[in-house]
Amino acid sequence: MLRSMYSGVSGLLSHQKKMDVIGNNIANVNTTAFKSSNVVFEEVFSQLVATATQPTEEGRGGTNPQQIGLGVSLGNITTNMSKGSIQATDNPNDLAIDGEGFFVVTDGTGSYFTRAGSFNVDKDGNLVNGGGYKVMGWNRNPATGNIDISKPTEPIDFSNIKMSAKSSTKISITGNLSSETLEYDSVNDENGVLHNLTIYDSLGESHTLTFKFMRTSAASDYTFELMESDDEMEITSGATGGSISFTSSGKLDTGASSIPQVQITFSNGAEGITFATGSITFDPVGFTQYSNSTSIKSNQDGYSSGELETLSISSDGQVIGQFTNGLQEHISTLAVASFINPNGLQKVGGNMFTTTWNSGDANIGMASTGDRGSVATSSLEMSNVDLATEFTEMIVTQRGFQANSRIISVSDSLLEELVNLKR
Repeated sequence: MLRSMYSGVSGLLSHQKKMDVIGNNIANVNTTAFKSSNVVFEEVFSQLVATATQPTEEGRGGTNPQQIGLGVSLGNITTNMSKGSIQATDNPNDLAIDGEGFFVVTDGTGSYFTRAGSFNVDKDGNLVNGGGYKVMGWNRNPATGNIDISKPTEPIDFSNIKMSAKSSTKISITGNLSSETLEYDSVNDENGVLHNLTIYDSLGESHTLTFKFMRTSAASDYTFELMESDDEMEITSGATGGSISFTSSGKLDTGASSIPQVQITFSNGAEGITFATGSITFDPVGFTQYSNSTSIKSNQDGYSSGELETLSISSDGQVIGQFTNGLQEHISTLAVASFINPNGLQKVGGNMFTTTWNSGDANIGMASTGDRGSVATSSLEMSNVDLATEFTEMIVTQRGFQANSRIISVSDSLLEELVNLKR
């Protein structure tokens, strides 16, 4: 009777622990990226009443062992690491991992791992989670402009990120110079077709370079002239003009055309300092001469300096910065970790995990490589708690607790009857 009472007590304790786990799961049904837990019971060592025997030569059969169990104990609490559903948000700093990876964060003394990607930028420009832990990755080297993911990770830092100005070194100009009688419009003057192109010096100052195309007496020929538009720009070497000839099929006749290689120098006016762009390559290879109307397009490789304006993150964790000069640049890459045994990770609160002896070391790299999963932007991973399952388990656990309490009450009644035998 005492044995059955202690078995009932072990059942009460075990079912109470399971109810604690169920309660925690239900409490975190709306916790971002929460991973639910499951309880596994196991029987306690059984007392051997009679050992097994083997059949005898006289013809007697064998017997099985006879054992009385001593109750139940908590065998294991496992973490369900299955992915929760991904919910779209309106915050571009919200990130979710579509796969098995973990974001890497740090408090300055150690690394932690999380699936909860609700991040923001603090006053120092660090990307942090809700608890102030810095998100880890790789930043662009300001000296080389490259990002080396083979190096150790570091906190993602958006402070003092600027795009330096780049002087123009190559001009590309294409279009169609009509074979018909020249038509004049808002970009034409009485002596030819004018086309303006903005170029930049090494300080990011913009200047306008004007191309003037003029039809010659030959039906298939044009001459062109490069003209300076301001006092700070000067064509210091090379011809300032040339000619473009076409074949009878309207294609550029490179042999008959004369294309200059020029060098343009800029100065900052009153201070008299000059800034050379180097040789500017002029490439008219895309010109044609068809009967369509005249249409000219051009571009160049220079730009002004820019301040970081907004951020976007690609599926492989690359952080792309949009700058005030209208350009984009890869400025950082998020680190994502994977584990041989993610169920071996230990919860430390704040939706974070830390490694244990049984989880294995973190395998850190870029998202969308290996088994790390891809990054979903403006999204958060929801809790993987299934309420229907949890309520069912709660009912079963409640009944198990009640049954074990009945064992104790019945055993108490039996002991009472035994005590009353002497009356």
